[in-house]
Amino acid sequence: MLPSQSYVNISFFQPPAFLMIGIPGLEAVHGWISIPFSSMYTVALTGNCLILLAVRRTPSLHQPMYYFLSMLALTDVGLTLSTLPTTLAVLWFDRRLIGFSACLVQMFFLHSFSVVESSVLLAMSFDRFVAISNPLRYAAIFTNSVIIKTGLAIVARATVSLFPVPFLLKRLHFCPGKILLSHSFCFHADVMKRACTDITVNILYGLYVVLSTVGVDSLLIVLSYTLILHTVMGLASPRERVRALNTCVSHILAVLVFYIPVIGVSMIHRFGRHLPHIVHVLIAYVYLVVPPVLNPIIYSVKSKPIREAMLRVLREKRQS
Repeated sequence: MLPSQSYVNISFFQPPAFLMIGIPGLEAVHGWISIPFSSMYTVALTGNCLILLAVRRTPSLHQPMYYFLSMLALTDVGLTLSTLPTTLAVLWFDRRLIGFSACLVQMFFLHSFSVVESSVLLAMSFDRFVAISNPLRYAAIFTNSVIIKTGLAIVARATVSLFPVPFLLKRLHFCPGKILLSHSFCFHADVMKRACTDITVNILYGLYVVLSTVGVDSLLIVLSYTLILHTVMGLASPRERVRALNTCVSHILAVLVFYIPVIGVSMIHRFGRHLPHIVHVLIAYVYLVVPPVLNPIIYSVKSKPIREAMLRVLREKRQS
């Protein structure tokens, strides 16, 4: 229980904690619901860690494409760990309280990893464009130094973009009676709606972050694939066209797995206020949980070198 406080004549209030929820209307079966969630978290962590180990231990995978895949896997591990503790705490133990500062920290990392994932997918699209349009210069363009600088730039971009968000929330006066969040984790749009003061600055900055990161990235990914298609259509042999496009299938699926839920979450928050609350909750879970689960499956199925390397790591673990 929250400590009792007198809220009379309080001009500025920050709650000591927020109250999270699991799946609304299904609280009685949270124990059963935790089984698929636990399974998905296990698949996400195991699959992405296997990719990291496979790339690290296989010299033939020490190539730009697989380094970017490692960045994607590491980001998915971070995104999974951002929501796992509070989600399973709610579903397993009905521990629904999260401290105000802890909530802001979780929110920062959750959204930062989302921005990083978008940026990594953009870098991977450029990688595919250069590999297909200029294969002879591919190794010269994507050197180890360039890949490291790209990774650092991606992390810096996400950090700088999201750093002001917790401080913009800390300046708000919150309503003492509005501490119930809509999810089992802290979402920026959800937290700022608990405030009793004007949140125009928060809304505008949140919109700026989305448009300047995920919005710009999505447009550049579309541009990359437009150029890729233009290059592929210029190839003389149909067999070469198919082979070139096959190298992009895994990335295209990863892009769709990430951006479709992002668009869904954005549309629901803007225009779906009349929809049942459970729809908002489920879309948010799809956005945060599904991509880290599906990305290792996509790459292990569509990429033979990754699949063989992952199986080799598993065999080594079993033998040891």
